Amino acid sequence: MPEDVAQTGPIAVYGATGYTGRLVAAELRRRDADFLLSARNRAKLEILAEEIGGAETEVARLDDPAGLRRLLEPCAAVISCAGPFVQHGEPVLAAAAETGTHYIDTTGEQPFMRMVFDRYGKRAEESGAALVTAMGFDYVPGDLIASLTAGAGPVDEVELAYFVKGFGPTRGTALSALGIMSGGDVEWRDGALREASQKVGRGTWDFGGEIGAQRMVRYPAGEQITVPKHVETRRVITRLTASTTVPLPGPAATMVMVPLQLALRTPLRRGLEALIPRMPKGPSTESRRKSRFVIHCEARRGAERKRGTVSGSDLYGLTARTTVEGALRCAAEGYDRRGALAPSQAFDPADFLDSLRSAGVEYEAPSGSQ
Repeated sequence: MPEDVAQTGPIAVYGATGYTGRLVAAELRRRDADFLLSARNRAKLEILAEEIGGAETEVARLDDPAGLRRLLEPCAAVISCAGPFVQHGEPVLAAAAETGTHYIDTTGEQPFMRMVFDRYGKRAEESGAALVTAMGFDYVPGDLIASLTAGAGPVDEVELAYFVKGFGPTRGTALSALGIMSGGDVEWRDGALREASQKVGRGTWDFGGEIGAQRMVRYPAGEQITVPKHVETRRVITRLTASTTVPLPGPAATMVMVPLQLALRTPLRRGLEALIPRMPKGPSTESRRKSRFVIHCEARRGAERKRGTVSGSDLYGLTARTTVEGALRCAAEGYDRRGALAPSQAFDPADFLDSLRSAGVEYEAPSGSQ
């Protein structure tokens, strides 16, 4: 998408003063977009606006629905960065669905993603808003490569395997992760969302090259929610390298995951949550840029196997790129998709991935799908 496409209105960033929100604000400035910054704290907003070279700011509170609607009514789109989304995300989502403002968020939480589709999809169809959830690193690349790999027609199974190295979470991501790891997630199995197996180990996956075979663990990923929206399949499988979750050798990481998951269902979780504000706000710029990911996707139809791959670096930097790219596309003249949408429903998968090549994203899809 050209970087000078005219917008039909400004893009609001809610939660702009958080770690991810600041990266999103800087990316909007880089793109010379028409945007405004919003959060609860006026002083922090003004400091951020000055740091990025100037921006309109507007204070809005999550407990003020009328104020959120006033914020969004003149906007073409909103990027919501205020997580954990299960705790803080619904007010902005509700305001966008009511005002017809296109909505992008950075969540990685399955329960919130399900809420977007189940509770607000119909309302957004009526108001004209496109609600595009999980538009950050988790899980835009996986959703897009799944669409390209599966192609047209039904498939028996879609499997995604994540290799992630050098990932340092923000405070918000850490809080979300505690909820994700404590269980209660779902998976797409036998053509429906069902309670996920809580078995931790997920065998091994050969990523080839210097990465090679890696031990994998259970990963309650967002593709379980989004991929069945645009791929006709009976099952979605998601796995993550064990070393990403627990930085120990493969077998040891799997052994640690089991008691950790059980512990997070006890009062210990509240104690861990209390420690998170003492963490750094997020990874340094240097460490962020050293992070790396590779996602393999395999679609199976009978004996046929098709594979796609997407890779890149700087997970939080990529989140800023994907959310801003999505918001600008929604805000462009002529964008007419509405309702709750998976990324591959909201945007052309190959075209969107092509737009990320300048951010170091590379992908390969089966012949005929690009």
